[in-house]
Amino acid sequence: MTFSIVAYDAATQSWGVAVASKFLAVGAVVPFAQAGAGAMATQALANLRYGPDGLAMLGAGRSATEVAQVLTDADDGRDERQLGIVDAQGNTATYTGRKCMDWAGGVTGPGYAAQGNILAGAAVVQAMAVAYERASGEFARRLLAALKAGDDAGGDRRGKQAAALLIVHAGGGYGGGSDRWLDLRADDHPDPVAELARLLTLHDLYFGKTEPEDKLKLDAAMIALLQDLAKRSGQYHGETNGVLDDDERAALNDYIGVENLEERVDLTHGTIDPPALAYLEAKLNS
Repeated sequence: MTFSIVAYDAATQSWGVAVASKFLAVGAVVPFAQAGAGAMATQALANLRYGPDGLAMLGAGRSATEVAQVLTDADDGRDERQLGIVDAQGNTATYTGRKCMDWAGGVTGPGYAAQGNILAGAAVVQAMAVAYERASGEFARRLLAALKAGDDAGGDRRGKQAAALLIVHAGGGYGGGSDRWLDLRADDHPDPVAELARLLTLHDLYFGKTEPEDKLKLDAAMIALLQDLAKRSGQYHGETNGVLDDDERAALNDYIGVENLEERVDLTHGTIDPPALAYLEAKLNS
C-alpha cells in the first residue's frame, strides 16, 4: 500500500525518509529517524515496534542488515511486513515478506533503500532509485525527486492519498531543540506528492539557511515595499517612504512576525534574505 525511500546524506550528516501511499496520514505510521543512528520505513502490514526498537539498535551501533534480521526473526508476522533501513554509516537494507501484496519488493544503492508494496510494478522502485542517484542539490529535494519518480511510474496501484517527508540531523529542530529538521505531511490530498513539494517550498522560505555573504542590505525601496504590504494588512499606518522611526520600525517588526519571516528579515541590522524578498515582491504584485 506504500512506496518509500530511506537515505543518508553524508555531506550534511542527515538521515531521511520520504513516503507516499493510498493510506490516510501515512507519515504518522511509516517513517522513523534519529540523528546519529539512522532512518527506517515500516510498511505493508506495518509493525510500529520496528521503529523505536530498530532505532535503539541502530543507535547502539548495529548495522542496517543486522537490525533488519533481528526485527524480522523475532516477528511472527514477518511474512506480511516490509522494511527499509539506513544506518549511521549509510549502509542499507530492505526486506519484503513473502506474503506482501503484489507488486512488492525493494532495491538498495549507495546510501539509500527504496521499497514498496501494492505497486503498479517493479518500475516504481526502479524509477525511485534512478531518480535519487541522478538528483542533485539539497537532500530534501533529492528525496522528493525519488518520490515523484515513483509516483510518475504508477506508485500505489490503488491510488493516491498521503505523503510525508522526514529529515533529521543533530540540532536540526526549531531553535536547535531537537534533531527534527524537517517533518512535512500531506495527510489527505488528491495529489499528495505535489502538495509535499509545495510544503517543502514553504519550509525553504521560512527556515532555509542563507549564508551571511548572500544577505541583502535593506535599502529604502525594500523598506517601502515592507511598509506598503504592512499597511495593506493593517499592521502599519505610517508613510510608505522607505524611512522608519522607532514606532514604525516596531510596527514593521509586528508585520514580519505575522508573515513568519523573523528568521529572514532583520530590521535591526538592515538585512533581508533573497527568498524573503522574492516572496514579498510576489505578494505585493498578487
